[in-house]
Amino acid sequence: MTERALRLGTRRSKLAMAQSGQVAEAVRQVTGRPVELVEITTYGDTSREHLAQIGGTGVFVAALRDALLRDEVDFAVHSLKDLPTTQPDELVLAAVPRREDPRDVLIARDGLTFAGLPDGARVGTGSPRRMAQLNAYARSHGMTIQTVPIRGNIDTRIGYVHKGELDAVVLAAAGLSRIGRTDEVTDFLSVDTVLPAPGQGALAIECAAHNASLAAALAELDDPFTRAAVTAERSLLAALEAGCSAPVGALADLLADGQIVKEMRLRGVVGTTDGSTLVQLSTTGPVPETETQAMALGRELAVEMLAKGAAGLMGERAL
Repeated sequence: MTERALRLGTRRSKLAMAQSGQVAEAVRQVTGRPVELVEITTYGDTSREHLAQIGGTGVFVAALRDALLRDEVDFAVHSLKDLPTTQPDELVLAAVPRREDPRDVLIARDGLTFAGLPDGARVGTGSPRRMAQLNAYARSHGMTIQTVPIRGNIDTRIGYVHKGELDAVVLAAAGLSRIGRTDEVTDFLSVDTVLPAPGQGALAIECAAHNASLAAALAELDDPFTRAAVTAERSLLAALEAGCSAPVGALADLLADGQIVKEMRLRGVVGTTDGSTLVQLSTTGPVPETETQAMALGRELAVEMLAKGAAGLMGERAL
């Protein structure tokens, strides 16, 4: 008899369905079992409030995790940057597949780049992290821009530009890539200009901790370098005590000497949304071989950033 289909819990957005479909195909290949998508609506999908107001952390994740705990789905796929930094004991992060492009991108009218935006340009983003860094870049380059808070799916956000309500919007490169819309990008923002959200571009595949055989099968999709990088980034975020709506950017990348990967560099930034104050630091160490080592790299950088005044820039702590 054929084994029953594995049930993959996913958000309903076009992007979530696209990334879950890609994971489903990979899981079919490693397990030989059929996979069916189970669509779940999360609070973050239905609420019209700005993410910073609804607490940011976990609003897209809680309903999927509840479905896992109630055994309504066998595993779930999240955008890793949406995951709270504390992992519940009953659930295991079975795999972090190889990361897509972590950068942010600009989609602007008339094919404009960020540096080419006119004075007073209206730039839409729902992210305090992006606002802080875009405004800081503008200030340091003698530009004036107005960052406008927006929400909604990718279509809605790009629509503001097409309708002429905004001059540009900033989105994650990975999301556009997963739904095949990279051709609409007018500028890829260098990580030297805007550091991405911790974990941006990576997916998280989660299942119940007691389902050891499924966890082991899903682990085939894990990319150790991506996992080490996002673990360091998320450890920084946790040590700064910040949720996913806080103005924190972080990126860990591998530094290679020729073909040999020698070290991991972790960069972090936190700032006020108007861009007037940024604390931006980096640290470099051996490539972490364990989760503990990756977390230590993040904590080490957080301590340095806090010493430089990062805590005062985090805005209100959501209780």
